[in-house]
Amino acid sequence: MEVVDYDLGPERREVPELRVLVVGPGPRSDSWAYVTAGCWAAMEKDGHGLEFVMTAHVRDQRFIELMAMIAYYHCGGHQLDLDHSMPIGEPWLPGSTCDHLLISLPYLHGPDLEHCPVPGGHARILWALPVTTAEIEFRRRHGHEALEQLFDEAEIIPTDPFRASVA
Repeated sequence: MEVVDYDLGPERREVPELRVLVVGPGPRSDSWAYVTAGCWAAMEKDGHGLEFVMTAHVRDQRFIELMAMIAYYHCGGHQLDLDHSMPIGEPWLPGSTCDHLLISLPYLHGPDLEHCPVPGGHARILWALPVTTAEIEFRRRHGHEALEQLFDEAEIIPTDPFRASVA
């Protein structure tokens, strides 16, 4: 595991102590995990707050930058939570049709990751899943659960940046 300090810059102090934890593949997963550390401290209420995890097929600076983008979006006035989404404004990776992030339960990592005790409280870690605009539109019309059902039926590989849209 590597801890990367990330400075959002002088104009973006919403998460002053932002770090991204970069966790390499291990016995439970062949993927890389990128986890925010700092959202909880910036936004906690009564000892409860959120952090975010993204899973990717490789270690790349792009994913660290996306985690910083999530932290800034969440702490800068667009508070995210379960079943929310966030536009990236560009493809997740060049050539990908995924241009949004869907905030979901951390299914790939199991329920033990979701609830994390921290000094002074509890952090809930939610998954930032890259999705397509069409999938976001489907979710708006049919609901979050219906979209997750499509993901299950299609057996998507969530770390595949070139996966086909299910909607």
